[in-house]
Amino acid sequence: MTFELQYTDPKSNARAGLITTDHGQIETPIFMPVGTAGSVKAIHLRELKDDIKAQIILGNTYHLYLRPGLNILEKAGGLHKFNGFDRPMLTDSGGFQVFSLTGIRKMKEEGVEFQSHIDGSRHMFTPERVMDIERTIGADIIMAFDECCPGTAEYKYAKESVERTHRWLDRCIARFNATEPKYGYKQALFPIVQGCVYPDLRRLSAEYIASKNADGNAIGGLAVGEPVEKMYEMIELTNAILPKDKPRYLMGVGTPVNILEGIERGVDMFDCVMPTRNGRNGMLFTKNGIMNMKNLKWADDFSPIDEDGDSYVDTAYTKAYLRHLFHAQELLAMQIASIHNLAFYLWLVREARKHIIEGDYAAWKPSMVKRLSTRL
Repeated sequence: MTFELQYTDPKSNARAGLITTDHGQIETPIFMPVGTAGSVKAIHLRELKDDIKAQIILGNTYHLYLRPGLNILEKAGGLHKFNGFDRPMLTDSGGFQVFSLTGIRKMKEEGVEFQSHIDGSRHMFTPERVMDIERTIGADIIMAFDECCPGTAEYKYAKESVERTHRWLDRCIARFNATEPKYGYKQALFPIVQGCVYPDLRRLSAEYIASKNADGNAIGGLAVGEPVEKMYEMIELTNAILPKDKPRYLMGVGTPVNILEGIERGVDMFDCVMPTRNGRNGMLFTKNGIMNMKNLKWADDFSPIDEDGDSYVDTAYTKAYLRHLFHAQELLAMQIASIHNLAFYLWLVREARKHIIEGDYAAWKPSMVKRLSTRL
């Protein structure tokens, strides 16, 4: 994997770049739709590629390990062959999912023992095991196994957690370097900066991660309950340390406004379940603000869902029809909303890239943030 930094905004830290993998190129900044169990919920491949214009999607190590399992994935020839998506993919390490299993997981220096949320069976994730699993899944970019510390953790625990994450990273790197990809194309390993909301821990972690000279770097443990101002502060602090010639991935973030603020602070890659999860519950994000499609005000509004939208669903259906589908609990409602939201998110990062290249991102962003925050 390579990264070319192509443009920087003269009045902010916003950047536009190009990631090249064996499955294709990714123009940054980029939003990555989340395909937890090998599928982006309610979205067909053709919609994902041609309408939403996804350049890269995510898979989840924890969920794919449990179902369909490594044997099936390896027989298929990896996740690309299994789900048919022939563009770049990224897998997280499963760390966030494992650590969220409060009460059914036990952490040791060796790794984390946990029970499956599906059938209660017991499993062990170690840094070495996770590297082997991600080799078998076969994504182009794979994440190191880390401990995702709660946003409200006390300093002592957060410090121990960062140090453990660093020790696990060294084991991940050793295993990654000692193994080969399984399907004939290269994989890149991204370490993850942790440290909760403590500046000295974030600085310590960013410096340690930067010293590893990885192909790219991630910022984890944010958007997990901390105030949004703290999140932005930690992003700024971390990106001031992470190398400028490598892509920076802010994990699990977030709202359209979060994404624009992250871009302004030098983030290149984002992912979040919000566009699909909120879409399935009737919330649509648009360039003019947020719509709750279950509201009565749309019941007799026969205008297109979004006249200026970037997806075919925006003009193929009306607001009144989409509201009807939600109230009738039709599956099509969730599909339309998910397609719209993902297409909007991809439009937003393309628009951000355009303004970075034109050199006016810092001037464009405030008015866009105001529009995106409006409730329609």
